Amino acid sequence: MSARLSPDKFADRRYNFAVSASEIIKELPKLSEAERRAVREGLLEIANQHADVALCNQTALDGALMLDRMQDEDARRQSG
Repeated sequence: MSARLSPDKFADRRYNFAVSASEIIKELPKLSEAERRAVREGLLEIANQHADVALCNQTALDGALMLDRMQDEDARRQSG
């Protein structure tokens, strides 16, 4: 993930201080879309290391895809 950060973020240095979750959340709006995407990808990688979280994520994705298909079918029926 650090390879995707811009050079002004000093990706090659290791920071050695504690940051609270609320401080991190407060700073998120200041990130670019690409930086927020990198953060999301990193969080998903961490979460998917746990089988129960990975299963939950897959179940949510499957449900969202099914809902999308149902909405598409409904829209086709209403327009046809």
